[in-house]
Amino acid sequence: MQALTPSQIWLRRLSLLAVFMVAVVIILGAWTRLSDAGLGCPDWPGCYGHLDVRKAINHVNTTNESMPGSLREAHKTVPEMVHRYFASTLGLVILIIAALSFINRKQEKQPLKLPLFLVVLVIFQGILGKWTVTMGLQPTIVMLHLLGGFTTFTLLVLLTARLYRWPRFLNDCDVRMLKPIASITLVAVILQIALGGWTASNYAAVACTDLPVCEEGWQDRLDFDEAFIFWGHEHDKPDYEFGVLDNDARTTIHVMHRFGALLVTLLVLALVAKILIRARSVFFRNFALGIFALLVVQIALGLSNVMFAVPLDVAVAHNFVAVLLLASLVLFIRAINVKCGQSQPSPSTSSKAQGA
Repeated sequence: MQALTPSQIWLRRLSLLAVFMVAVVIILGAWTRLSDAGLGCPDWPGCYGHLDVRKAINHVNTTNESMPGSLREAHKTVPEMVHRYFASTLGLVILIIAALSFINRKQEKQPLKLPLFLVVLVIFQGILGKWTVTMGLQPTIVMLHLLGGFTTFTLLVLLTARLYRWPRFLNDCDVRMLKPIASITLVAVILQIALGGWTASNYAAVACTDLPVCEEGWQDRLDFDEAFIFWGHEHDKPDYEFGVLDNDARTTIHVMHRFGALLVTLLVLALVAKILIRARSVFFRNFALGIFALLVVQIALGLSNVMFAVPLDVAVAHNFVAVLLLASLVLFIRAINVKCGQSQPSPSTSSKAQGA
């Protein structure tokens, strides 16, 4: 087999680094949003005109000493600026990945469109990040920013799988028939993530504190007209921090998120069961168990959010496990698309069966 070139080796390394970095960015973004620090820096790209967060902290403290309460707490500048530092570095890494992909474009099975699309996506993410701040946490922008981050993570995971020629050999044809249900489950998970983002951006996570659905009489408080206004919210607040919707609208959003969770649970369980029934390889059986484990953890985190009034660390974990579940489904669909019974050529190593 043809040996890897130095640029191909670096491309693989950088793809792994980018996956790690985007995971950190997602966690930091959730931490910033859920700790109510989204407007800790009301300008962009700096913070009160400073790119150095230490100078921003000094500015806030000095201003609040002379005019008490005129600016938000100084500690809220930290998660916002650290998030921006990591996001900017991630953007640079993706640019380098795209450049190396262009250099290697003549190599066999070298992805090029995906790295170039990631450059466009990360630029758009930067714009959404700016609008998130300058438009005062407008819920639709916040939700789109979250979806953009999840998309970036998933596509970087997919790119890494392609660069490493994963999986290389799968002699398990029956699971290919599961592509329709896997695709439907993937769409349901994406919609549920969007609904979760809408719940968080409208501060509806604590609208219902009872299980399994909401407090008694929730059916009479549903207001779909107000709950799903994506633009042009009427309110008299200077921004959207802590939400502008009334309690009925927030209850509606929360209830729909719970019903969405039930639908996703049923679809994922059906997919896992079908994989375990049809799969002949250890690879796919383990894959199914991995998806099931993520689902169980996600359900436990969701219940913990309700029972313990959305603790910050649990809410951040709930956010991150959602993107792991999304990526796992995308990788499963990639795996079942591998030509049955044939190995993918690897530039550096021979093909190895992963178990039949």
